[in-house]
Amino acid sequence: MTVKRETSQPPAGLIVTLHGWGANAEDVASLLPLLNLPNYEFVLPNAPYPYPYSPIGRAWYDLRVENMYEGLTQSRQQLIDFLQSLESSTGIPLSRTILSGFSQGGAMTLDVGSKLPLAGLAVMSGYLHPDAIMANQKGIPPTLISHGKYDEVVPLQAALKARETLKSLGVGVEYHEFDMGHEINPQTLEVLRNFVVNVIG
Repeated sequence: MTVKRETSQPPAGLIVTLHGWGANAEDVASLLPLLNLPNYEFVLPNAPYPYPYSPIGRAWYDLRVENMYEGLTQSRQQLIDFLQSLESSTGIPLSRTILSGFSQGGAMTLDVGSKLPLAGLAVMSGYLHPDAIMANQKGIPPTLISHGKYDEVVPLQAALKARETLKSLGVGVEYHEFDMGHEINPQTLEVLRNFVVNVIG
C-alpha cells in the first residue's frame, strides 16, 4: 500500500513501515498524519501470512509456541526483494529510504534492514530475532530504538539487548524509553520524525 503525497515536489525520501503481528497496513496508515512528514513517500506493505485470530490481521511469521518463527525465512526474502524493487518503482534510492516497524514489524526491520544499504532503521517496541545479526556484521544503518517501559508484550529487556548488540558492532544507535506499554504514542512519532529528518533531511 503506497500513500500518495499532497505535493507535486519530488519526495525527500521514502519511509517503509511494517505493521505488527495481527495488524495490517491500514492500521499504520492512520498514524501517518500525526508524523507530519508531507515531503516523504510512504509504503506500507501487508505481511504475507494470515493472522490466526482475526480475518483482517496479517503476520510476518507465526508466533504461536508450536510454530514459532514459521514463515520467517520466506518473509525475510520477500521483504528484501520488495525493498530492492522499490528503487525502480519509486525512483528513490535505498540510501534515502528508512525502514521502520512496530513489534513484529520492528523485529523484521532489524533483521532485513541490517542487510541492506538503507538510510536508517526505526524499531518501535521491537526485538531481535535469534541469528538476525551476525557477530561481525558490517554496514548496519543508523538505528532508532524506542520502547515502552511497561511493555507487557515485548519486555523492555528486548530493546536493551538490541541496543547492546548494535552498539557492539559500532552502529549509531539512538535509544528512547517512554512511560507506556506496547503502543505507539505521540512521543514515539516525534522521535521517529526527528530521526527521519536528521538521517535524510
